[in-house]
Amino acid sequence: MQLYFIRHGQSANNLLWDETGASLGRSHDPELTQAGKQQAELVARFLKTAGGVTPKNHDGQNVAGFGITHVYTSLMVRAVGTGVAIARALELPLIAWADAHEGGGIYLDDEATGAKRGLPGNTRADLARQFPELLVPEWLGEAGWWNRPYENYEEVFPRAERFYGDLIMRHGGTEDRVVVVSHGGFYNVLLRTLFKIGRDDAWFGLNNTAITRIDFRPNETNWVYANRVDFLPRELIT
Repeated sequence: MQLYFIRHGQSANNLLWDETGASLGRSHDPELTQAGKQQAELVARFLKTAGGVTPKNHDGQNVAGFGITHVYTSLMVRAVGTGVAIARALELPLIAWADAHEGGGIYLDDEATGAKRGLPGNTRADLARQFPELLVPEWLGEAGWWNRPYENYEEVFPRAERFYGDLIMRHGGTEDRVVVVSHGGFYNVLLRTLFKIGRDDAWFGLNNTAITRIDFRPNETNWVYANRVDFLPRELIT
């Protein structure tokens, strides 16, 4: 099985941070910016059209193409918007994977106290209205998919373990090529989980819509490449 971890396109919160260096005024569930939408279309096109070259040996750069078989996405709007572009281009179903969300969940900072206050998140009806092609989990109703307190950093690690276990259960031992559209913070925790990295002072950079490929083979997990953005023009690398 090959995992293609793709960060969402630029969000309104990403742009806010780039412009101000702060999160004041952030959205609890930001949408893609215009640049983010362009990035999503470009990564989708790349996944669809790359290839046409016969590799001399192991195809570590996908010169023969990607051959994606499954597309999953976090339930956060910026990820779903990116996943929609990819799934449409590849003519594949877009499947929601709740555990792929960003650390913290859906929340806002309380203006009076500074405490992080968990919010409900989108309901089934909300997602159906915005993204009718998204396949949502059966348990999601009208209470909101998050609907719980802010998720602390320490709580992300067991979620990453659960995500990895589910990934292997669904696709381990197969030739599947799986896209998961997710987030930079979760990416870092997932890499620490997969490769047993104990340090908390290391950070693995991941640009918007960048691709990281990890191959799972019997008795081996192979980090093939990371943070690939060669399909983006320079002005759209964020």
